[in-house]
Amino acid sequence: MGSAVFWFLLIALIVVVAAVTLAVLGGRGGVLPEAEPDRIAWPLPDGRPLARADVDALRLPVAPRGYRMAETDDVLDRLAAELAERDARIAEAGGGTGGRAGGGRCPARRGRSGRSEGGGIVSKGVILGPDGLARCPGGLEAESMADYRAYHDTEWGVPVRGDDALFERICLEAFQSGLSWLTVLRRREGFRAAFAGFSIAEVAAFTPADEERLLADPGIIRNRAKIAAALSNARVAAAWAPGELTSLVWSFAPEAGRAPRTAGGGPGDDAESTALAKELKKRGFRFVGPTTAYALMQACGLVNDHLAECHVRGGRP
Repeated sequence: MGSAVFWFLLIALIVVVAAVTLAVLGGRGGVLPEAEPDRIAWPLPDGRPLARADVDALRLPVAPRGYRMAETDDVLDRLAAELAERDARIAEAGGGTGGRAGGGRCPARRGRSGRSEGGGIVSKGVILGPDGLARCPGGLEAESMADYRAYHDTEWGVPVRGDDALFERICLEAFQSGLSWLTVLRRREGFRAAFAGFSIAEVAAFTPADEERLLADPGIIRNRAKIAAALSNARVAAAWAPGELTSLVWSFAPEAGRAPRTAGGGPGDDAESTALAKELKKRGFRFVGPTTAYALMQACGLVNDHLAECHVRGGRP
């Protein structure tokens, strides 16, 4: 009896396997598909918003095999960031202000009454936060933006010197490209852990295995081109003399100008940032265009684009 059951189950299993094989072969012209790679061979597009085709590209040809989960996470991160950027542009169109959020300026979010969505009053280009302090606009008045307010108050526009410190800012501004600064800010500790504290010497020694580790790290923005640029830039800077990166960046600091009165009162990029980007590229750096260079100059205090009425500006030139 037991032997008969065994043979029955074995035959049934063979029939099922044969049926599945025939179904797959029949749907693919008699040829089994090649194994799909763990990751797609091309990075997500940087020059345009994500499209339905980008999502469809993540689907595997055989449904039971599921989805490429790492790439699906990348898509979700991008979609979230692009939605944030969309909201910022909508606010910009409605409020008459503009600029990058991060190294650059943030768009104000104004309601019809002249009050911000977070409750602050827009006055002379600034917005009053929940603590009553006037700040540059950009959603900083919202209760949920405490980390963004802290960055604005204590870091943005404060002079930064030191090769490793400037290398970190260059990397983070490059990773921000096409995204919201808040996306980067809230991953900054993850970036620091993943990139060895942005030590130029240590990052320059990263191996291909480290690059793959970074591509799988959910604590950072997993863009292959930007990760490759960060590693390449570290190798370039590692060959320079100590202090050379600091001297190069600060040699492009312009003379102090008049404080902008509105969030649209700064250039977004200028002759100095264009020249800085050109020099960095000439010396081997990647992912450093004029807009990114200007954002670096703002974030690191080479220029002070805090609005005239912003409480942070104080005695800064």
